[in-house]
Amino acid sequence: MNRYPRNMLGYGANPPDAAWPGGAKIAVQIVLNYEEGGENSILHGDAASEAFLSDIAGAAPWPGQRHWNMESIYEYGARAGFWRLHRLFTARDIPLTIYGVATALARAPEQVAAMKAAGWEIASHGLKWVEHKDMPEAEERAAIAQAIRLHTEVVGERPLGWYTGRCSANTVRLAAEEGGFAYISDTYDDDLPHWIEVGDRDQLIIPYTLEANDMRFATSPGWITGEQFFTYLRDAFDVLYAEGAAGAAKMMSIGLHNRLIGRPGKIAGLSRFLDHAMAHEGVWFPRRLDIARHWARHHPHRRLERPSAMSRDSFVARFGGVFEHSPWIADRAWGLELGPAHDTPTGVHSALCRIFRAARPEERLGVLKAHPDLAGKLAQARRLTADSTREQASAGLDALTDAERARFEDLNARYMEKHGFPFIIAVRDHDKAGILAAFERRLANDSDAEFAEACTQVERIAELRLKDMLA
Repeated sequence: MNRYPRNMLGYGANPPDAAWPGGAKIAVQIVLNYEEGGENSILHGDAASEAFLSDIAGAAPWPGQRHWNMESIYEYGARAGFWRLHRLFTARDIPLTIYGVATALARAPEQVAAMKAAGWEIASHGLKWVEHKDMPEAEERAAIAQAIRLHTEVVGERPLGWYTGRCSANTVRLAAEEGGFAYISDTYDDDLPHWIEVGDRDQLIIPYTLEANDMRFATSPGWITGEQFFTYLRDAFDVLYAEGAAGAAKMMSIGLHNRLIGRPGKIAGLSRFLDHAMAHEGVWFPRRLDIARHWARHHPHRRLERPSAMSRDSFVARFGGVFEHSPWIADRAWGLELGPAHDTPTGVHSALCRIFRAARPEERLGVLKAHPDLAGKLAQARRLTADSTREQASAGLDALTDAERARFEDLNARYMEKHGFPFIIAVRDHDKAGILAAFERRLANDSDAEFAEACTQVERIAELRLKDMLA
């Protein structure tokens, strides 16, 4: 099967209203990453020093050596930055989610005790804060298991949230297969939580952020001043708050790091943002676990028929009649690169139409000829397909007067004689008078123009049928 796994559709044009508690217009969810003591270091058994997310411009790994300056910057996050942030958020009674690297948490008993006393959620940020992209699958699975074991020892309970950050293409699947996470956050693909199916497991995804994130103090282009960070957060908040006020409440994720935003000149911008957000009514500051529990309760997953996951026989059986008496179209469409974007009426329609449009002219003519006359002999003999019967009845073509039936018979005969295929129109878009008017008008067209118009109408009929089938 040629299947495209990425989901480029998501909730589409009409995302659900999150229905946050108390009718909140926005959920502002703040993550504090606790990585200090879990970063790359030869003290931790790594081959080189850390080089990522610090105030050292152009930092590079030092193979086989400790990087004293890098280590001390990380130490600042644990020694000073964490406590400054702890005071900021506890004073405002805003709970956080901690993305805790298990080995870092093990080296920070005072900080873990403070997190727990504040009622913060401690989710897992992996065993060590290192790259997973080159890990063999078995090694990464073992690292996830070890992270959970160590986290449970240090915190006193297993993590219910997972975020690797420096993940591999396998991470989300492996974390889902572990089976114990209320949510996974190794995606950046939406402003709302969503579900994925991993085998028999329905896994909730709560997307994270790399843009409303203080990591941009350590990347280029990025923030230089706390005011820039404040401005960006404020603008993002204002847009999402307005969407929520219009009935489409969303989630705003903010990512923080002790050694970055914990510096005095940076935290001032964060503080101004919190003041701005808290001055609004209808703002919910949840932990990610709170969001997960809300979403599972109010937006539970429903497994639906997925055309892209069907076998060829099932796909043809389901959609072979969408183009009248032409199952070959569905058979060929099954072989296209289908994915989640094709699991909707519009998606299946796109696939079927691609095959129809790419077919040889004589094949397309065969599809046109497979359509019955309007109010013709087949209809009178009740030998139409179920779809055609319903469609013709929707326009009253099953209840014609003798004069109307004679008019349709005359038009059908003249049209077929001139063009060589039946008159085709999506009758559900018209009433009886409109159909007759179109019949008279199109009878005067040349056959090339009518062939193109008939093909357009065939596609429209297919679209309407699919919307009924996959509603």
